[in-house]
Formats: sequence, C-alpha cells, structure tokens
Amino acid sequence: MDFYLTALLQGLCFSALALGIFISMKIFNIPDITTDGSYTLGAVVTAVMLTHHQPTYIILPAVIIAGGLAGALTGIIHTKLKINALLAGILVMTALWSVNLTIMGTSNLPLNSLPTLFNLVHISADPNHNTFWIVSGFVIIITALIGYLLKTDFGIAMRATGNSESMIRSLGVNTDRMKITGLALANALTALSGYLISQNQGFTDISMGIGIVIAGLGSVIIAETLINWFRITSVWLSLILVIAGAIIFQMVLAITLDIGVDANLLKLVTAVFVLLIVSLPRIKFAK
Repeated sequence: MDFYLTALLQGLCFSALALGIFISMKIFNIPDITTDGSYTLGAVVTAVMLTHHQPTYIILPAVIIAGGLAGALTGIIHTKLKINALLAGILVMTALWSVNLTIMGTSNLPLNSLPTLFNLVHISADPNHNTFWIVSGFVIIITALIGYLLKTDFGIAMRATGNSESMIRSLGVNTDRMKITGLALANALTALSGYLISQNQGFTDISMGIGIVIAGLGSVIIAETLINWFRITSVWLSLILVIAGAIIFQMVLAITLDIGVDANLLKLVTAVFVLLIVSLPRIKFAK
C-alpha cells in the first residue's frame, strides 16, 4: 500500500507540472521544452536555499520567480526575436543546464538532514500521510488560483490568444505579452513541481529534469482524452482532470514496477504508454 501511496504523492507533486504543460500546450498551442530546465531550476533553487537555511516563505516565492523568468525568456525569444517556439524552448533549456549546475555547484545535493516543508509542518504522525495532506493543500490552492485566473477577462484573453490569435489581436490585445505571460506562468508552475519533488524525495540532482516533459505531456493527454470523451467544456473540470491525469500516469508506472518489469525499462514503458494514449482516440475500430 505504501508503494502506491508514494505513486499518489508523486502524481500530486507532478500536478503543478501538468498544469504548466496544460497552459503552454493546450491554451497557447506552444510546445514548450523549457519545462525540462525550469523543473530542475525549481529543485536547484530549493536545495541551495535549504542548505543556506532560508525559511520556506522565502524559498517558495524565489522558486516561482525563477521559473517565471525562465518561461518569460522563452516567450521573449519566441515573440520578439521571431524564433520558432520549439527552438526557443530548447535554447533556454540548454542554457538552464549550465545555470542550474552553476547555482548548485555540484551534480547532486542531499536534503535528508535539512528541515524541509514536509517535516516542518505536522498534520499527521505518519510521514507519508503528512506529505499527502500538505501536497493536497498545495494542489487545491494552485488549481483554485489557475481556475480563477482563466475565468477572468485576462484569462479569457489568454485562452483566446491560443484559439484565434489574429481575431484577439484585432480587438487590441497584445498577443506577444499574453504569450510571454503564459509561458512565465507555465514555467513557474513547473518550477513549483520541482520544489515539491526535491523535498519529497530528499535530494536534488542536475539530471532530474531530463525527459520530465513526457510525464507532464502524458498527464495532459490523459486529461484531454477524458475531456473529449465526456465533451467537457468547464475550465474547472478540465483542470481537475489534468490533476487526475498526473496521478493516473504515476499509478500506471507504479503498477508496471509492481508486476515485475525491470526498472531499466521504465522510460521505454513511459514512451509506449504515452504513445498509446495519443493514438487511442485516433484508432477507429471496424464495426
């Protein structure tokens, strides 16, 4: 049971990442590869500030600002320099590898002996249950804030930018600013996921973000499949399904390991699983 509880905690920690991918991919239609770097950036900033004994109320805003700056840089390169969004993300992600390594000063930082968020706040005597309630609170607050934002006039303009950029531009909306803001928000959420994961697993590694965009993309695709099946138009339900997709994705990986699949094949299983999710809605079975 603890094995699947750990997978549930991983899924909840990845919820912020999935929401970030949802904003960049599904609202703005931008394949943002900055995710790999901003996720690690969030974990690196967390680890370094923890080792310098900084309080949580300072670390959390610092992580959000760092991730937001990374996303904004991608948006500026894409909109102002007219560089392809995919290439812009790759350039920033590549640069962030050196930035992260420079900030951390080493390839790995252990956090087990440091006072993290999950051992400073005591809601339950059981460590896993304590982590569950803290992360659940984070997810609820993040979802509420994002849902509220997307329902405001600014959020509607963001959504319209992704749906019909020329139309919303004709109404006087600065679409470049919308894209930069959207990518900044998406990567701030991604960095927040790195903040939670690094403290949950007890260490930060320079390579922890490699391929992490697949986990977020898989979560969003699961949510998109459910949204299309049930023809959901509600923003709130869409966000909840994105979070559910993150949990389902991690549960599938946990089941894969539980049935005895070699851990070395986990990345292969992940790729195959995402491929199945992508292709499933497009497969037409003969009657």
